[in-house]
Amino acid sequence: MSYRCEQLPEEKVFKDPVHRYIHVRYQVIWDLIGTKEFQRLRRIKQLGTSYLTFHGAEHSRFNHSLGVYELVRRITENFTGREAWSEDQRLLALTASLLHDLGHGPFSHSFEKVFDLDHEAFTKAIILGDTQVNAVLRKVSDTFPEEVAAVINKTHDDQLVVSLISSQIDADRMDYLLRDAYFTGVSYGQFDLERLLRVMRPKKEQVVVKQTGMHAVEDYILSRYQMHWQVYFHPVSRSAEVILSRIFHRVKELYQAGYHFKQTPDHFLYLFKNEVSLTDYIRLDETIVMYYFQQWMEETDEVLSDLCDRFVNRRLFKFVSHHTDFEAEDWQALRDAFQAVGLDPTYYLVEDSTSDLPYDFYRPGEMNDRVPIYLLTPDDELIELSQLSTIVDAITGKTRSDHKLFYPRDLIEALPESKEKKQICSILKMEERTGENII
Repeated sequence: MSYRCEQLPEEKVFKDPVHRYIHVRYQVIWDLIGTKEFQRLRRIKQLGTSYLTFHGAEHSRFNHSLGVYELVRRITENFTGREAWSEDQRLLALTASLLHDLGHGPFSHSFEKVFDLDHEAFTKAIILGDTQVNAVLRKVSDTFPEEVAAVINKTHDDQLVVSLISSQIDADRMDYLLRDAYFTGVSYGQFDLERLLRVMRPKKEQVVVKQTGMHAVEDYILSRYQMHWQVYFHPVSRSAEVILSRIFHRVKELYQAGYHFKQTPDHFLYLFKNEVSLTDYIRLDETIVMYYFQQWMEETDEVLSDLCDRFVNRRLFKFVSHHTDFEAEDWQALRDAFQAVGLDPTYYLVEDSTSDLPYDFYRPGEMNDRVPIYLLTPDDELIELSQLSTIVDAITGKTRSDHKLFYPRDLIEALPESKEKKQICSILKMEERTGENII
């Protein structure tokens, strides 16, 4: 079918610190940006708790969504006139790229884990529900909301369009690497974007890269690897995330126990009852969460008050690294000692593990949904990237993991001398780390 595709009388332009300009020519894109559901993304940070580590990381999912849209616009401009590509595909790709993060909640993944939510499910619900976004999409065609939702859900028949925003080399990853590097002030996320855009080509099932652009792809993959370990998995950001998740757990526990709040968590009640309506979910953003944190600092429950004060005023937990072979006896002894000195280990001794797989390819017979990156040879053949790149081959299929224990060093140091305190200090090797200054 052919979509109703109205052009703006005059192109609209956003100034952007990463891509310089973001160009809008379609009326539907302009109208979507103006909806309340999309404007809400201004109040959701792109990097969650990372602003407590990198003070410049205050950018939002609104910024990022516009950036992904702009990259898809530039990529598909190069596709125009090529076989297996149409103007309808372009509009679908542009719209899905703009809306792909619509369902993120405050502080994204921490919030999702505690309340067992799925931001992709809420993205789909916003697109298909009784929303301003849905009303705008239906002006294109009656089925357009379903088409856009299917692309974001990766179930659309046109896997070429899906690959533009969800693959191992997509516009989503390219924008967040460059944008997050810019706002955190690091150089790890930089790669040759211009070269990469020039060598991307449409095939029936996915976007591929000309063989001559292999080194640009290597650069991109290594940038992603470095950003994960230097920024996304930074232990200080993870400490803040641990405290954030413990706050939500504590509030939920207190509510279920019948605790009388000075500031009742009205905006969270439907979450505690597992009755999440789309309207209530859209009302939630980080300004509301931070308001409650400020109020809960005055609660009589010492754990909730302390955790909120730590997050708001950046009194974060310290950490020690450990491995999966961490002695079970030590772990239990730590929990018992924390309990004995009045520190609930559920909230003050938290294990956190994280891992990343920089690149992988499909192996028949194995559980693997990763579509590999293909290089297009001068003979029009497709070769999987790691077969030609020794750099990528070296990291293909290799998962790197990191395990840490987070704890309140200040509270432990303030404890009176006791055998339990000595035991805690010994296991955590606090005597050896007194000179550590965690940013």
